[in-house]
Amino acid sequence: MNRKELNPDSSPQAAFGARLRSSREDRGWKQEDLAHRMGYSSTHISSVETGRKLPTLRFSRRADLALGTGDAFEREWREMRHGVLLEGFPEYVGYEGRAVEIRLYEIGIIHGLLQTPEYARALADSAVRRGVVTPEQAAERISYLTERQNMLARPRPPAMLVVMDESCIRRQVGGHAVMCAQLDRLLQFAELPNTVLQIAPFEIGERRPFNLPLTVLTLSDLSVIAYAESQIRGHLERETTSVLPMLAGYHQLQAEALSQAASVAMIKEVRKATL
Repeated sequence: MNRKELNPDSSPQAAFGARLRSSREDRGWKQEDLAHRMGYSSTHISSVETGRKLPTLRFSRRADLALGTGDAFEREWREMRHGVLLEGFPEYVGYEGRAVEIRLYEIGIIHGLLQTPEYARALADSAVRRGVVTPEQAAERISYLTERQNMLARPRPPAMLVVMDESCIRRQVGGHAVMCAQLDRLLQFAELPNTVLQIAPFEIGERRPFNLPLTVLTLSDLSVIAYAESQIRGHLERETTSVLPMLAGYHQLQAEALSQAASVAMIKEVRKATL
C-alpha cells in the first residue's frame, strides 16, 4: 500500500493533515473507520491527511468529535485560516458577529460584507496573480467572507449604516457583468429595513474626515469599538476616548454624503453606463 510521507513543516495544511493521521493511527483506525465516524468518504479523509484538500470548519469540528480531541482541530483550523488575514482582523470579526449596529466607511472597493461572490473572486484572483496569496489562501478568504456575511443574516440582524466613497462604485472590478451584478447587490441592500446606504461624492473634497476605511461597531451593552486597517495590519480600538472622535467624524461624513435616495440614483446612473 502506498503511503505518502508528510512534512508537517511544509505548510499549515500539511501540519493539520499530519496531526489528523497521527491521531487516527494512535487509535488503530483506518481511514475508512474515521470516515465512517465523521460522515465523510475515505477519499476525503485521505485528501486532508495528505494536504491535497483544505479542511473546513465543519470537518474540523467533526474530527474533534470523532477523535475526542476537544476543540484541538478547530483551533488549528482557525490558526491556519487566520494566517492569511491581517493582524488584528480575526479579533475584530468576533465582535462584528455580535454587533447590534455596524457603521462602515470604504474607499476604492465595495466593502466585503456587501460583495457578491463574483466580485470577491475577482479581487482574490487579482491577489493570486500578483503573488500576494496562493490560490488556496484566496479560496479561504472567499470562504471566510461568506461566513461573515452569513453571520449577519440572523433573525435580528444588526443595523448597518454604510458610506462608500464614490470611487467604490466607479472603479470596475471583474468586468461589466460582475460590476453590474455588484451594483444590483448594492441597490438590493439599500432596500433592506435595517440598512442605510450613502455615497460620499468626489465633490466633498477636503471635507472628507477619513483617508482610510473605517468600521465602528456598537455592541449589545452599548459599548463602541472602532477598527481600521493599514496595508499590513488591522487595529482594534476599544478606548472610549479614542473611539468617540471617530464616531463624531463618521457623523460628519454622513452629513456630507448624499442622501440614500440620491445615492441610489447615482448607483443606477453608474450601472447604466456600465452596460
